Amino acid sequence: MTLPKTTAELRALDAAHHLHPFSDMKSLNAEGSRIVVKAEGVWLTDSDGNRILDGMSGLWCVNVGYGREEIVEAVAAQLRELPYYNTFFKTTHRPAIELSAKLAELTPPQFNKVFFTGSGSESNDTVIKLVRRYFQIKEKPEKKIIISRRNAYHGSTVAAGSLGGMAPMHGQSAVIPDILHIAQPYFWGEARQGETPEEFGLRTARALEAAIDAMGEDRIAAFIAEPVQGAGGVIIPPASYWPEIARICRERDILFVSDEVICGFGRTGSWFGCETFGTEPDILVMAKGITSGYMPLGGVMVADRVAEVLHEGGDFNHGYTYSGHPAACAAALANLAIMQREDLVGRVANDVGPYLQARWNALAEHPLVGEAPMLGLVGALELTPDKLGRTKFPDVGKVGTLARDFSFKNNLVMRAVRDRLIIAPPLVISHEECDELIARVRKTLDDTFAELKRWGWVR
Repeated sequence: MTLPKTTAELRALDAAHHLHPFSDMKSLNAEGSRIVVKAEGVWLTDSDGNRILDGMSGLWCVNVGYGREEIVEAVAAQLRELPYYNTFFKTTHRPAIELSAKLAELTPPQFNKVFFTGSGSESNDTVIKLVRRYFQIKEKPEKKIIISRRNAYHGSTVAAGSLGGMAPMHGQSAVIPDILHIAQPYFWGEARQGETPEEFGLRTARALEAAIDAMGEDRIAAFIAEPVQGAGGVIIPPASYWPEIARICRERDILFVSDEVICGFGRTGSWFGCETFGTEPDILVMAKGITSGYMPLGGVMVADRVAEVLHEGGDFNHGYTYSGHPAACAAALANLAIMQREDLVGRVANDVGPYLQARWNALAEHPLVGEAPMLGLVGALELTPDKLGRTKFPDVGKVGTLARDFSFKNNLVMRAVRDRLIIAPPLVISHEECDELIARVRKTLDDTFAELKRWGWVR
């Protein structure tokens, strides 16, 4: 076979054979995929030579940036020594052992045990089995219901997609039983007229208490939530929300699961988002930033009080071929060593995080922007035709897609969720690169506003 060389040849081959995730393949193939050929730091290069600022860390994951030879070398060395072995059948290997110990060191003190998976979706599938098995062993098999939130994202397998609250996903696949969704803490989009952020945060948190009372505490196994809803649009809860959730979980016989697939490993300015918000989960879900995307890996940290019960229950009939893959564990160890050596978590909390936040928050002054929240290095821009009225555009999602496409043309990767633009750049982004990111965002907003004027959607 002759290897394709030009962008047109690569696009044709891609269109002929590749089904992309979360894509309308008919429209994508008509337009043609952007083909990324290399990356360094926070920058991507496509097949036409365009240099693109990656404002999304790949898919929320490349925390230490691209081109880290230390991780590449660790993976290569591990592949030469032991490319694969499983962790079934009374067997383990050094990378899984060392990473287990490192994760126990980095996570909050209640965690000393980890179950390895290959992704965030697999991790959340594991959560469903784990919490239900926990209550079976405690002779409470009726406690099966897991409470989640509308517009939450916990993965795209059938089970993880059921946990999430994404209606378009539910519409294309059956939702497994015993999953309940409650309100999300989306103040800008869902607060009542005259309601303060504090009042809204308390009201929304108490939806959990109401759901437990309605269904019966004897039937509820767990509550799962992202500290900040990522794929749902970077929904940062009001300050009153998480303390009230923590109170409810403390007072009830249910497990609290913190989905840290996006928020974990420094994104919010702490090692984990639960630390940023002061919650104490029983289960902590991880993936993405654990290897900075250099290899697929996920995990489920299990608090001691839960692990002790599971140890009394005999076999936990669950696992994956690649649970604790040696090369993926080697990548994670090298990645975490970089994060610790360069104090990237402290950098997000005290240096580049505040620097970018100040510039990002100022974008709320743009006539198209309703709010511009940011926490750590994850932020959002709500696009609206009416700031004061918090009005949504007609045909929700059309303006967000328009703005995202302008962003791509301006060689900046942002993501659109409904009419909300979101970013999560690598934790290594420099001050100068932050300035460049903001300049490209402003141009994107101006381009979008000008187009909407032509449509007659804004004045």
